[in-house]
Amino acid sequence: MTDTAADSPSDIPGDPLPAETLIDAKRALRADAAARRKAAAAALPPAEAGAAAAEHFLRTVPLAAGAVISGYWPLADEIDPRPILRRLAAAGHVIGLPVVTARATPLIFRRWHPDADLVVGSFKVMTPGPDAAEVVPEVVLAPLLAFDRAGYRLGYGGGFYDRTLEKLRRGGPVLAVGLAYASQELPTVPREPTDQRLDWLVTERAAVRPAEGRPA
Repeated sequence: MTDTAADSPSDIPGDPLPAETLIDAKRALRADAAARRKAAAAALPPAEAGAAAAEHFLRTVPLAAGAVISGYWPLADEIDPRPILRRLAAAGHVIGLPVVTARATPLIFRRWHPDADLVVGSFKVMTPGPDAAEVVPEVVLAPLLAFDRAGYRLGYGGGFYDRTLEKLRRGGPVLAVGLAYASQELPTVPREPTDQRLDWLVTERAAVRPAEGRPA
């Protein structure tokens, strides 16, 4: 990946596909994208990739002092965000992890620190317990199956992050950061009007801003 800049990454016009075509296109891509990520994780374990990504993230992505950051607890071969989260927590940032409260609803975020006890939440994801304080993130780290240079992500099909980012952005600026292996990049990701665009893409190789317009 080579670094490219965008003046206004939050809303770029695209050409959404018809609904049925879009569903079929995303379904076909998910299996292939999962296989690509699995191969990447076999070559470079998620924790090592996460440590490399942390260097690029912390050196490049602008963060306000004390900004509230949300991460995620990694599953299987997702690139591991914990190296980033631990260093941000040590620097004084408040860290949250996502919690699913119901299907087809935005996520909430509960406070996490490196020594926090976790519980098994929805989809067998580890989350802070119900006694952990709820926080509202200003920066959201999002896992994904694939991404493109226009800043669109292919998720798992539940729409949680799109709904969450849409809700958060109604309240003010929120930086959305996709975290992935570089090999998860595609020429283009099928998208629809409700898909929320990422402001940054961070991999084990680089941290880049999506190009304005269509991916190169």
